[in-house]
Amino acid sequence: MITARDDRRRTFETVPAGAEAVSWWGRAWVAALEEASGDPGRLARGRTYADSGHVDAVTVTPGRIVAYVRGSRPRPYRTELTLPAFADPEWSELLEEVAADPASLGALLEREVPQSLAGSVLPGPRELVPHCSCPDFGRPPCKHAAALCYRAARLLDEDPFVLLLLRGRGERELLEDLTRRNAAHAAREQPGTAPDFPAVAAREALVRTVLPPLPAPLAPPAAAGLPPAYPADPAAPDPLALDQLASDAAARALVLLTTGEDPIAGLSLWQDAVRLASAEPTAGLTGAARTLYRDLARATGRTTTDLARAAAAWRQGGRPALAVLEEPWDPPAGPFDRARPALLAASQGAFRPERNRLTARTRQLRLGRDALWYAYESRPDDDDWWPTGRPSPDPVAALARRADS
Repeated sequence: MITARDDRRRTFETVPAGAEAVSWWGRAWVAALEEASGDPGRLARGRTYADSGHVDAVTVTPGRIVAYVRGSRPRPYRTELTLPAFADPEWSELLEEVAADPASLGALLEREVPQSLAGSVLPGPRELVPHCSCPDFGRPPCKHAAALCYRAARLLDEDPFVLLLLRGRGERELLEDLTRRNAAHAAREQPGTAPDFPAVAAREALVRTVLPPLPAPLAPPAAAGLPPAYPADPAAPDPLALDQLASDAAARALVLLTTGEDPIAGLSLWQDAVRLASAEPTAGLTGAARTLYRDLARATGRTTTDLARAAAAWRQGGRPALAVLEEPWDPPAGPFDRARPALLAASQGAFRPERNRLTARTRQLRLGRDALWYAYESRPDDDDWWPTGRPSPDPVAALARRADS
């Protein structure tokens, strides 16, 4: 059963094509943002972003519409538009007005915004407020917020109940309330008669039915998708943290679905923190990624440099590669006796052995307990070694993969 509270959150994975609003209420929505903007250039770029499909799934809740908008950087920006929601007395007055007017009620049931409600539900001057996680600190809206505004206008074209949800009430809740009020108006107009509600006999309602077999399961997706944007709530966790958890849960679910194995089974706190950090590239970290690195390092009692190095190892080869980084060991002589002549024959130079490592100036190979060679590199005259490339059972190939990474 869908309750009124369930009805107050809607996510649209796809939005109708085109950047220009068609309906009069969609154009009025766009005008509310354009009137507050002092930069036509940003609006034009936002319109282009909207028309080019840069806006991902759109989530609408009372007072807020949120989406991730893809800009020039790899990670999309969290963008939202806020609009004041109505209090209960305002809703009661508005619904009484609609229920008492057959034309307004008919327009709403035809999924149109009644002209009589234009001044009530459409954004007034400066009511529509944009927010974005991008570094554009000029006068709002930025191009990402403008893109979301144009996309939202196309949603309103298709379904004006999105606008009413922004003002605080979901479609199911509204229609149920309007049905009650309209019936009350009809009863007052025809005293002595009761409304004729359809009924179902108890025997018919309780009869047993044979359900058809369940359909065959769908094929697993090729990759885990991006979660919808989460509205900020002072009583809830940070929306970017929720985004991280949702993305990780989707990736884990995909692995479970395709392999039947949990990718984090048996991981220690440190190993799981490294796994989470490895999803973010070390170079060019965004603000959200830097915050993630800082929080994970603090939770595990390590430095952000330790975490970045371990994440690079995890990207190199998962848990075995992390063990190679952190757990030196003494292998038998055979692998080294074969590896050093092979490196010399390949003109890679002479490598000095030490425990499970072969080192030559700024290059190093480490032998894992899985019999794979892992390449490392450092700056000249610096003992600060970082994993690079992909492992290989052939030491020469491991160095070649290092050079190609």
